[in-house]
Amino acid sequence: MTEVHGSLDKNIHNISFDSRVIEGGDAFVAVKGFISDGHFFIEKAIDNGASIIVCEDLPDVLNEKLTYVVVKDSSFALGVMSANFYDNPSNEIKLVGVTGTNGKTTTTTLLHDLVTDLGYVAGLISTVVNKIGKTEIPSTHTTPNPMALNELLRNMVDAGCEFCFMEVSSHAIHQNRVAGIQFDIAAFTNITHDHLDYHNTFKEYINAKKAFFDNLSKKAIAITNIDDKNGLVMTQNSNAKVKTYAAKSMADYKVKVIENSFSGLVLNINNQEIYTSLIGGFNAYNLNLVYAVATELGLDNMEILTAMSKLKSVDGRFEYFKSDKNIIAIVDYAHTPDALKNVLSTINDVRTKNETVITVIGCGGDRDKTKRPVMAEISAKNSDKTILTSDNPRTENPEQIIKDMQGGIPAERSARVMSITDRKEAIKVACALAVEGDIVLVAGKGHEKYQDVNGIKSPFDDYKIIKESLKNLNK
Repeated sequence: MTEVHGSLDKNIHNISFDSRVIEGGDAFVAVKGFISDGHFFIEKAIDNGASIIVCEDLPDVLNEKLTYVVVKDSSFALGVMSANFYDNPSNEIKLVGVTGTNGKTTTTTLLHDLVTDLGYVAGLISTVVNKIGKTEIPSTHTTPNPMALNELLRNMVDAGCEFCFMEVSSHAIHQNRVAGIQFDIAAFTNITHDHLDYHNTFKEYINAKKAFFDNLSKKAIAITNIDDKNGLVMTQNSNAKVKTYAAKSMADYKVKVIENSFSGLVLNINNQEIYTSLIGGFNAYNLNLVYAVATELGLDNMEILTAMSKLKSVDGRFEYFKSDKNIIAIVDYAHTPDALKNVLSTINDVRTKNETVITVIGCGGDRDKTKRPVMAEISAKNSDKTILTSDNPRTENPEQIIKDMQGGIPAERSARVMSITDRKEAIKVACALAVEGDIVLVAGKGHEKYQDVNGIKSPFDDYKIIKESLKNLNK
């Protein structure tokens, strides 16, 4: 606090940064957001019954019946207030936060599945779904707002959860959604081109991720991927104990791929061999991190390996099946250049080279435009055929998004690229082009069950559509 006007001897019924939900006796925190400034809604919050206003800038006219608390950073204050409001639940659970461009959802979900298989009650906070034990709660954000996050953690503690595995997005770090939260383990997967519509520059994006590790306590453990050139940058100046994992470098946790096929992976992790049904070099990193986290949590080594061998792929993450005509269909959330390159590299590593790889790919509207031509170029260079299509165009013209993507197509590959704006039609055409043994990849949406057009989210499921399209080929 830098300044207080009014009495601090007040009971608070609730805390919110949304003036629309404020009721009598609540505290309103005026947060300066990416889109709007909460200071413009102070009077609305007062009209709705707010008794305490937390802000960075005082209004010109003060209400003598209210309390005004001036802080340096109201988003940070909201995080700390939220944690205190719910009696700091992160202190009562072993909390693992995973950040990075790719691999967050897979790693956190696999960790939740692993400890659940070992008989523990655990929580999950992810892009796909939140879980308290085996009870599922819909997820609206990768990392919830501070009040929702602390309420979720409190409910996990009350339900007997010993662990919680949580995705920590760069937006959440920058917006102080995890302020006031105590992490036992923080893990870094990788950092590549993404979210520059929000962070403006790659350096800002790196700094947002790094801030997560800068704020760890001395009791925490930071686990970082040192094969990523920014892996050690993340842990510079961190108070946490640092552990490393890698496939190419000497590390505390070292993985080696022995076999990689559509049947799965055979890995050697710290001189211990393990088979898993998961596929691809990127999953070798994910599984290595899972092993590292579980080990640092103090779980039994052999129990970890046994549970890891039973793990299944996460919804929308290299999720695949074979059709009756022996066409391999793959659905993946890859919506960044690096993720798409990883998925296509995996396909090309395990294919026989006698089949055709057909990729359906789009880019989201109202998001980073610079990655559009890059995504198209990666698909064109690493696929035999590419179909450019829509992927949540939001308020943008989908034809313009595709045109932006077309700018990245190399001239020598243009004959192998077509554009079909309607995503469902694009998937159908990809399936119709495929013959026995071919591989059809539908990338970008993964687990999502909707298509966002002009603010309207209509039901749309890539996995369901590709399955129906391939089934109809037999008719």
